[in-house]
Amino acid sequence: MTSSLSDTAHQLLEIAAQAGADSADVLVVDGTSHSIEVRAGALEHAERAEGIDIGLRVIMNDRQASVSASNLSVEVMRDMAARAVAMANQAPQDPYCGLASSDQLAKSWDVDALDLYDATSPPSAAELQQAALSAEAAALAVEGVDQAQSAAAGYSDVGIHLATSNGFSGGYSRSTHSLSCVAISGTGAEMERDWSGEAFAHHHQLPTPEFIGTQAGTRAVARRGAIRPPTGTYPVLFDERISSTLIGHLAGAINGTSIVRGSSWLKDDMGAQILPKGMDLFEDPSRMHASGSKPFDAEGLPVAPRHLFKDGQLQGWTLDLATARQLGLNSSANATRGVSAPPSPSAGNLTLTSGENTREQLIADMGTGLIITSLIGSTINPNTGDYSRGAAGLWVENGAVTAVVNECTVAGNLREMLGGMIAANDARPHLSRVVPSLLVEGLTIAGA
Repeated sequence: MTSSLSDTAHQLLEIAAQAGADSADVLVVDGTSHSIEVRAGALEHAERAEGIDIGLRVIMNDRQASVSASNLSVEVMRDMAARAVAMANQAPQDPYCGLASSDQLAKSWDVDALDLYDATSPPSAAELQQAALSAEAAALAVEGVDQAQSAAAGYSDVGIHLATSNGFSGGYSRSTHSLSCVAISGTGAEMERDWSGEAFAHHHQLPTPEFIGTQAGTRAVARRGAIRPPTGTYPVLFDERISSTLIGHLAGAINGTSIVRGSSWLKDDMGAQILPKGMDLFEDPSRMHASGSKPFDAEGLPVAPRHLFKDGQLQGWTLDLATARQLGLNSSANATRGVSAPPSPSAGNLTLTSGENTREQLIADMGTGLIITSLIGSTINPNTGDYSRGAAGLWVENGAVTAVVNECTVAGNLREMLGGMIAANDARPHLSRVVPSLLVEGLTIAGA
């Protein structure tokens, strides 16, 4: 598949050059996905999708344009190239767009070392359905579960190839196996819902359907009898299930797009102490099996591990070529893209330094406060870091869980929250964002 995608990409590059493009790049994506959903012991929804998409970006005198198609005929490619060149000639000038120079491009990589693709036979529709049915049955077997909203199993594989007019050509494949279940306890106004789900590159890495279903059911039952917590200022523990959202807000604040627009609360803080001393935030695009791993970025630059924060201090922005040029810096090789748009920067696999204490020890130490297990809505001011979100979880009194809570709002400021947080040691290492439970002091809770 990789060979045919390469041939297609280079064919379109030649056609773009014939149409008058000064320079160009082509991204080809060939994917297959299969998903099965069940409900009440029967098939609810089945979907299979196969398709190939191709995207062309042309650059003409500091102007760029992107077009895409799902048809690989020569006629369609010629039309794509003609449209892209015409669009680029009418586009506004952008002195920062453009391909990487030849000396910036990746020269070699080891796709096999990433082990992103499961070469074994993909699961059949019958096997996916049986896995979903088994997860649903396990959820329903949990005492207190009234119904399973849904259970789903899926598989996908995708092949990617990037080629540029100045000599880069590379591709790789990745696969994903997934399994999830949503369980409901209670009825009417007392109804509570929770879920469990995992996704892995290789099928043998997935937990059993029984584990997924039982975990979904147990979590749903644990939410029964929820009350609103008191209003006030309390410590808050962001459970490992949702703690990565805090790090997501941090990653967004150092994204090059936000920095060049001046719309980040960290725009003037390079080198500043943002996280607690001793805490690192590390990006590693070379982690085996991880969904954020890749052998090169979407502009053909070589990727490498790097510290975003070291000993709590901000080390660098997340940049593609365009944002790096605007800031007078080098790209951090964080370009991502789809077939219909130019590249933009985005962070991949992130790992936050874990602490020494368990989640239970942090709960015991927090006294009275809130454990957040789910979040809804989001009001984040990117310029100031002001934070406000709807939440549900568990209430803690004297270091012990005393009640289930929902319908509350937590608010604070990200600079203060991140600067004083304490990490547990319960991060799941297989996730793209490896972030443990995080204890944050002094958040405002609006409840009863």
